[in-house]
Amino acid sequence: MNKFKYIILGLLVFTSCLKDNDDDLLLDTLAAYVLNKPVEKGAVIACSASDVDTNNVLTFFYPKTGATNIRLYETETAQVDKNDFSNYKQITITSNPFFNGYLGKFTQTTAVEKWIIVTYELDDEIKISNPIRSKQITKPTVWNDNVSINQDEAGMPNFTWADNPLGDNAIYFEVVSDIQDNLLSGTYTYDNHFQYYNTSNVVLNITTQMPPLLIAGNNYHFTLMDVSEDNWVNWVVLKTFEAQ
Repeated sequence: MNKFKYIILGLLVFTSCLKDNDDDLLLDTLAAYVLNKPVEKGAVIACSASDVDTNNVLTFFYPKTGATNIRLYETETAQVDKNDFSNYKQITITSNPFFNGYLGKFTQTTAVEKWIIVTYELDDEIKISNPIRSKQITKPTVWNDNVSINQDEAGMPNFTWADNPLGDNAIYFEVVSDIQDNLLSGTYTYDNHFQYYNTSNVVLNITTQMPPLLIAGNNYHFTLMDVSEDNWVNWVVLKTFEAQ
């Protein structure tokens, strides 16, 4: 009888440990993080691309001034409900500055395609990006320098690129930066062209102040990201040019 009692006690302790372990795992999920807290969905601008040399997954995001506690969450695979926050577990890696800190960038090595979400805290709310579908295996990002630059108007170059070259385009993100990689303008358009600094066709603008006129004879960088509806970057253009 005593032996049977010890067996029952042991099973109860073992079951309790399993439950504690399950609870510990749940604490790492996005669902646990946002539970009973004010949340704004779709409030973090973010997208991912595959690196041209390593095929690492690069996740870019725009942290608004004052953003704290920046986090990266991901699912185990892409074959899950992207809108169920319990499927997302926090990945404890640190972001690096991009465009000298105007944007942030997470770098991951992974052989599995997943859903990714970036979060940060601002104004007593948890801000959450839309889910990003990584496609480093099925649709690796194409990197090139294919852009036409018309400089008929001094200090205001007009950039034009191939429209939806790989299919699946939802929006274009354009950055003009100086030779030290300081971001001068960051804009989104549905059109396959953008003039610095003409915002007539800009649908989203992360430029926080009026950018300076470009100085003739100085070199600048143009960066373009062709972003899909599920926030994967299909196509990246990087081009250095001399202002005229």
